Amino acid sequence: MVLPLPVLYSFRRCPFAIRARLALAAAGLRPGTGLELREVHLDRKPPELLELSAKATVPVLWLPETAGPEGGAQVLDESLAVMGWALARHDPADLLRYGGSAGAAAERSAIAGLIEENDGIFKSHLDRFKYAGRHPGTDPPAERAAAMGILRCWSRLLAVDGWLVGTRPSLADLALWPFVRQFRLADPEGFDREPGLRPLQAWLQRFLEGPALAQVMDGSWAPRRPWRSPRWLYHLALAVEWRQAQDQGSYRRSTRGRSLEEVGFIHASGAHQIEATFRRFYGDAGEVLLLTIDPGRLEAPVLWEPAPESGERFPHIHGPLPLEAVLKAEPYQPVSPAAPC
Repeated sequence: MVLPLPVLYSFRRCPFAIRARLALAAAGLRPGTGLELREVHLDRKPPELLELSAKATVPVLWLPETAGPEGGAQVLDESLAVMGWALARHDPADLLRYGGSAGAAAERSAIAGLIEENDGIFKSHLDRFKYAGRHPGTDPPAERAAAMGILRCWSRLLAVDGWLVGTRPSLADLALWPFVRQFRLADPEGFDREPGLRPLQAWLQRFLEGPALAQVMDGSWAPRRPWRSPRWLYHLALAVEWRQAQDQGSYRRSTRGRSLEEVGFIHASGAHQIEATFRRFYGDAGEVLLLTIDPGRLEAPVLWEPAPESGERFPHIHGPLPLEAVLKAEPYQPVSPAAPC
């Protein structure tokens, strides 16, 4: 019997998701063996994520019955909860500062205070500085100055031993690194020339150049292609025909070179069938788009019917495709170049 893996819903650039991935990696977990990672697009969140968490923000970690701390399935939809779960399983660097000594307790308290400051007031100033358009009436220079004051305090802590708490890395370093990185991305020149941040600049640079960030920002930890929900339908369309459909108000092409009226339905694919369909019918078609379709927005029935040659069942939309049922139309890139026929 194959036991289900924990499932992590993540978004590559989100700082909360980055720090969750850092902790999971530090605990020795790896996508494909220790967990399943599902990269999501925040503008089209999969129904599986929406069902797990009312907030529908990343990261979200689903724990099957075999992995849940209480013995049953569980959902963790806060990054700190994900980090705590991972490091409670395995924390070789003692990032959580386990131990009964007064020194360990004091460091745990310092870690909690720094994370609270980061997730609260610093994140508020950062958002209003970096995303001023989302916060009408704010004063971006004032928000930047307030955030800079917090960064200077953190820099003074780092000046002692090079780490936020004590003489070695802790949960605080993992939790704050992605947000300081985000601040610098908003104003790299201003951050780099600030003389009061020399220890913080060195601390951040160590993170940016180190293996921990590189690991969780690439490869299986941060796939460039989003996970495709099996609950959605997918259709490959010629870009010119999709543009025509936008002018006409609905899409009425069945497949390449054939219309809905000719065939009687629109060919679609499940998530696992897209690549093979592209290679067979669209490999030389020029500009091809992948339409992600929400079947709940369709008026026409969808029937999974066998293909004549193979008998494999494909979803067929027996009617026109309303534009509002298409969640996304994006250029399709195959996994690897199609082999010549």
